[in-house]
Amino acid sequence: MCWQRYAILGWLLGLLLSGNWAQAQDKRVVQIVSPDPEAIKLFQRLQPKLTARDSLGLRQELQNWRARVQEEGYLTASIDSLRQRRDSLWVYVYAGRPYRWASLRNGNVGEGLLEKVGFREKLYTNTPFRPAEFAQLQQALLREAENNGFPYAAVRIDSLQLYDDSIRGVLRVVRGPLIQIDSIQIVGSSRLQRQAFYRYTQLAPGQPYSQQKVEQAMRALKQLPFVKIAGEPQVLFAKNQARLYFFLDEKKANQFDGIIGFLPDPSSSSAKLLITGEVNLQVRNLRGSGKQIGLHWRKVERNSQLLDVEYRHPHFFNTPFEIAALFHLYKQDTSFLNLRPRLEIAYPLSTTSRVTFFAEVVSSQLLSPEALRQRRSDSSAIDANFTSYGLAYAWNNLDDLYFPRRGGQAFFQGAVGNKRVQRNARVEPSYYDTLQLKTTQLSLATRLERFWPVTKNGVLLTRLRAEGLVNQRLYLNELYRLGGLASLRGFDDYAFYASSYGISTLEYRQYTGQDSYVFLLYDQGYLRRDLKNEKNFQWASGVGGGISFSTGAGVFQLVYSVGRTSQEGFSLQRGKIHFGITGRF
Repeated sequence: MCWQRYAILGWLLGLLLSGNWAQAQDKRVVQIVSPDPEAIKLFQRLQPKLTARDSLGLRQELQNWRARVQEEGYLTASIDSLRQRRDSLWVYVYAGRPYRWASLRNGNVGEGLLEKVGFREKLYTNTPFRPAEFAQLQQALLREAENNGFPYAAVRIDSLQLYDDSIRGVLRVVRGPLIQIDSIQIVGSSRLQRQAFYRYTQLAPGQPYSQQKVEQAMRALKQLPFVKIAGEPQVLFAKNQARLYFFLDEKKANQFDGIIGFLPDPSSSSAKLLITGEVNLQVRNLRGSGKQIGLHWRKVERNSQLLDVEYRHPHFFNTPFEIAALFHLYKQDTSFLNLRPRLEIAYPLSTTSRVTFFAEVVSSQLLSPEALRQRRSDSSAIDANFTSYGLAYAWNNLDDLYFPRRGGQAFFQGAVGNKRVQRNARVEPSYYDTLQLKTTQLSLATRLERFWPVTKNGVLLTRLRAEGLVNQRLYLNELYRLGGLASLRGFDDYAFYASSYGISTLEYRQYTGQDSYVFLLYDQGYLRRDLKNEKNFQWASGVGGGISFSTGAGVFQLVYSVGRTSQEGFSLQRGKIHFGITGRF
């Protein structure tokens, strides 16, 4: 039994493989030599790949070969000697017998911890001994202990006993001292307030030290547009306490940009251009608190415009909740006006996900006498209010908010409410006799994105965006408006009406710098329209490319795209050019 004990200890300490090593050749025929036929079969099944050209490389490859044999439970396996005979390499091996667990009993590990790591005593009773499996158990126990305030924990087997080819022992965890977070220091130019840092990262003094929470905190900080991570966090342990250092700098996150678009004017008989525009103003991290104010104005076509305003207040009254108020306005020439105020209450589920409860009112009002006459003729538009309550879920693990190269994000939203048709004083009352004035309406939305690094500087973006309205009767001025740079590229802004749609995107970006890249794009859209007198669907696709790079004034972007539908093919004469500068301060 003594020689077996020394063999086991030799395996645990990782003794170097010994023997006589011959100069390796480019091609070899490996001959396994052993007095035990089972050992020959075992070593042949794990045939080594001898590709090294020198004795040192050959030594390492044979060490790996022996390690694979030992992973099968043959702990006393060894390579006794080598002989080079012309083009053949004779390997003299010893396997011994495979070891088995007689039993591995729980010593002092709590049942909750054992359940987390998946330990069951029956899994280690009369079963083959696999060093890799036991190493995984050790790492899982150490990881759980480390994430609960015991970074100095150790895992060991007490009362180790060897009976021929069986192993018996008791599993114990030596936790060591409990380490708590003493303080958190922010090093750098970041203006993020300390209390805001605690809430964003879910780290605070007094908590047990957890390496997992530190890593989650780093992922949360990467999601903040106004924080730049200057280095990896550092931990100083002293007197059962841990002091954390985060290296954060201020990032220019406030945004002001404008885009000008030149499009063929569909309402003009001559070759005139229609100039469209867009202005964005985003102020983030007011006074280091993380509060945000946003303004978005856009002229989509002649006599039409869009306005979005938002205010976000994180950690409302020192709670985890974020309160947001949003307002949306869309005016379609002289036809109708849509207003949509919205109130949100968001709660973070983790550092990368959140759930949002919201209430909103969508109000649509017809403007011109022509629109009223059209309404009386075909009921394609109407005055209505849709009051809904809903739930949204968002998840994000992008490595960079502005120039992501890996990671993904997901968004799901559902809302239900009542739609009420509003009576218009300029319309005779009998018009509404045939209409159902109050109905239940459902809205659904999703957005999925994934960034795939395909080369050192090449990134592939895949995206799916879809929305849908479900109601007994929909009207034209209620539908989604699609087309343009923000949704379906290659078409005029808001060129399509749809009651439901799905748009998939494939985009390849080749980075030429940290924040500069050229790209190719392909958008494929499925658009469906369900009205009383019009039910149809169509496919629309857009292709193009562009460039985005940083300048002293901001990020300049130029995009050229052209679209195609089932009625019209690709035509360069209908190509769309958009360019602009995004300035951050």
